[in-house]
Amino acid sequence: MSRRIACVGGGPGGLFLATLLKRQDPSAEVAVFERNQPEDAFGFGVVFSDATLKAIHEADSVLLDGLNDHGRHWDRIEVWLKGECHAFQGNGMAAIHRRVLLPLLQKSADDVGVQLNFGTNISDLSELQDYDVIVGADGANSFVRSSVIQDLGHSVETAEAKFIWFGTDYMFDGLTFVHRKSEYGHFAAHAYPISDSVSTFIVETDPDTWRKAGLDEFDVTQPPGVSDEKTRAFIEELFREDLDGGRIIANNSRWGSFRTRRSQRWHSGNVVLLGDAVHTAHFSVGSGTKMAMEDAIVLARELTAGHSTLEQAFSAYEAQRQPSVDRIQGSARGGLSWWERFGRYYDAFEPWQFTFHFFSRSINIDRIERRDPEFVARARREWQLRHGSAAVLDTPLRTASAQLPSRFLHYGGAPFNVEDLSAKGGLPVQLPAAAVASVAVGADSTLPESAEIAAVTGGDLLDRIRLSEELRLERGIPTILVGGDGENIDPETLVLSGRADAVALIEGAH
Repeated sequence: MSRRIACVGGGPGGLFLATLLKRQDPSAEVAVFERNQPEDAFGFGVVFSDATLKAIHEADSVLLDGLNDHGRHWDRIEVWLKGECHAFQGNGMAAIHRRVLLPLLQKSADDVGVQLNFGTNISDLSELQDYDVIVGADGANSFVRSSVIQDLGHSVETAEAKFIWFGTDYMFDGLTFVHRKSEYGHFAAHAYPISDSVSTFIVETDPDTWRKAGLDEFDVTQPPGVSDEKTRAFIEELFREDLDGGRIIANNSRWGSFRTRRSQRWHSGNVVLLGDAVHTAHFSVGSGTKMAMEDAIVLARELTAGHSTLEQAFSAYEAQRQPSVDRIQGSARGGLSWWERFGRYYDAFEPWQFTFHFFSRSINIDRIERRDPEFVARARREWQLRHGSAAVLDTPLRTASAQLPSRFLHYGGAPFNVEDLSAKGGLPVQLPAAAVASVAVGADSTLPESAEIAAVTGGDLLDRIRLSEELRLERGIPTILVGGDGENIDPETLVLSGRADAVALIEGAH
């Protein structure tokens, strides 16, 4: 008897999975249940990296064909702020309008014999009791997940930053980050072209600015489809110069706070989940659609691989996909932290350092340099213009009574002791005890009046970076960020980006 598979959710991930399943096992009965109509498409663009496109194209050419015929491609990312534009090359990406992508995927599924049931809302899994496999591909607010959530070890972390998704008829050349400071506070946009006439335009801000600007008045309990017109008009005016007078386009546009979803298990019984239904990552580091389609490739392969039980197929799927998703979510943690604090960085940094700080939020200087050597060379030149001719880590750090011959220090081992600090090449470190204060993450960060430098310890690396930035950017205290045993820390990245003034690692760790 052929296997019967029900896929709840007719977005890109669900449609792609259904198509792959039917193509790889024509005897299977594969049905998609989607509550919306086929022509409904909320949102704007979907973006993919070149590396992702290769993997998806090997499974099915529908996406690449659609991007070639209807999408936009670029290699350069730009950051606009304070009247300057700074670019980072070597970042091949492509995007397509969701309204274009969905019909292509619907046709592909229909062509191979998938049963497409639009306008069909599944409200109880018992409605699908005749199916051997139930796939939850129904997005971040997944009904399927809620039905089996007790078995998943599921957690949700809500970000502080507020975001809203728009489009615009201004055509950006590629992925562009636009920053504006208003009378209420800071706003930033993620923008990229998705067709010949529309660009996606996602705006972020902090909760205090959002409230001060009066943008918290929209009734979010209204049915899907109604957009926040007050915010649309405000954003159109705020970014008027950047959009060259272009229009902001709304489509179910309303403010939200990003929720990072994690699950220890991705299945329960004969129910399995993919995409945003089981994991999410902030849109600054990855596309939820991309992750869902990558999930679909592996899940389809394992469901048709001849495993003797569903448990084996589902476990193989999780074993292959969870490490990749964990890495993306780990990168997203630093990215999300950056977006919750971008106003601080806007005020503190010159545009060149702001841009380097932004691009190094999840990758180090070596990886940036491999993609764009000139971008890194410019940042190093800017540093030398302000600090002399020495390389970044060879630049001395001086205060009233302290003197470090370089920005890269060593210490003997745990526990950290200021007296153990030494500089590269054995150069002497002049650091009077009264001039340095050790500050641990989670402890009282009050500094003695005599403190001229703070050594930041404890917590994980991201926690230490946050504390170091608070001390140096808000309190004006130079910092030494202390690395722990086994941590992957690049001192030049931290110093050149302004996350710390110096870095201390265990002897032999770098």
